[in-house]
Amino acid sequence: MKTKTKFLLAMAVIASCVMLFSCSEDDPAELTLLSLTANGIDLNGATTPNNVPTNAVIVATFSTAVNPTTAEANIILTRDYDDAIVPLDVEVAGNVITITPTAPFGTGTLFSLSLAPGLASTEGKTIAPADRTFTTEGTFAVAGAIAHWTFEDNANDVIGTFDPAANQIVGITYVNSRNAASGKAASFNGTTSIIEVSNGSALMNNGDWTLSFWVNASSVDKTTGHFVMGLGAFYGFQFEIAGDYSNCKLAASYAHTKEANGTTSEDLWFPGDGKDRNNGGWQGWDFVRDLSTSGGVANLLKDKWAHVVCMYNATTKQGVMYINGQRMKSQDFDLWPDGDAKRFVTGLKYRGVAPEVVNELAFGFIQSRAGTLWDAEPWGGYDQTTANHFKGLMDDVIIYHKTLSEAEIGLMYNSGKP
Repeated sequence: MKTKTKFLLAMAVIASCVMLFSCSEDDPAELTLLSLTANGIDLNGATTPNNVPTNAVIVATFSTAVNPTTAEANIILTRDYDDAIVPLDVEVAGNVITITPTAPFGTGTLFSLSLAPGLASTEGKTIAPADRTFTTEGTFAVAGAIAHWTFEDNANDVIGTFDPAANQIVGITYVNSRNAASGKAASFNGTTSIIEVSNGSALMNNGDWTLSFWVNASSVDKTTGHFVMGLGAFYGFQFEIAGDYSNCKLAASYAHTKEANGTTSEDLWFPGDGKDRNNGGWQGWDFVRDLSTSGGVANLLKDKWAHVVCMYNATTKQGVMYINGQRMKSQDFDLWPDGDAKRFVTGLKYRGVAPEVVNELAFGFIQSRAGTLWDAEPWGGYDQTTANHFKGLMDDVIIYHKTLSEAEIGLMYNSGKP
């Protein structure tokens, strides 16, 4: 009897082992995330990285092969400041998923990457939901720019193709910018410094357009004005600060439909005196901030960092200037007299006339060195020692073919201010 009992127990143990072995062979392996990196930076660690490049490619490695049909819909990248879903290209190769944004990230922006429970292995095992966050390098900038120069020890465009050649950079050094997150800034000596960017006309847009930049104009040993930047002067666009810091302006050329291939010029000029169209200002000026009791424009732009944004809205036909997150000046092209070409403006357009100007955007002067416009003028020729060369620091020059909201401009200023 005892022998029979022992035999039955032994058979039961063997059967259990067979069942366990069979189950371990047949049961699909769990799908777990092993690693997550962006250009080699760990996104799966205990701390959230804040230095992810704007052109980063994210690579996720899993414990087992992933079902490609479940990947795209269940990998979601969200931009924090506006909750926008970032378009992605998702490629699956076995247990590795490569995630590539269809456009570069904006700088200084928080993102959240979600792996939804619908993500499954080839054997049908779904992943436990997971969220990982990261912030891109630099200070915050709204996404969707055409070009962005951060001046991190070079003058390259970090998101586009507008890089200057070596012989287009003269007299530039790179120094610490306005805060640690901002990294470096380009320093201009006020006499020879210039950066030239070819194909500048592609930066303009016959429609919505925005120019954003940080500038610190130095008055040390400098009495003339500052030509901060220019694309063939007013034949494209230029931004300048008066020598006495009493005003600043964006002068630009605009396309209009009154006549075939028509163009006209207009200044988005800000004197800070509060005089709009109703109290002594020009016809189309619908707002001018009054700074007369707070030190004027000089209190914003002289020997200190300032964030400047100039925009044209093709829908409202308004030009607007912001400084340090506040609207300073706006003008409405529909307020000009009936029949004036400005009533028919559609957007900014380069109208360069060779050889007077050249299709190169210049940082540090009103036009590139190859242009001959105003060459003989003591204030206007690059080779003139008394010319209005920019002296000071410049950083984060960004150009968009869209407009920004006031909230977005405020975020850019507040995240980047000293």
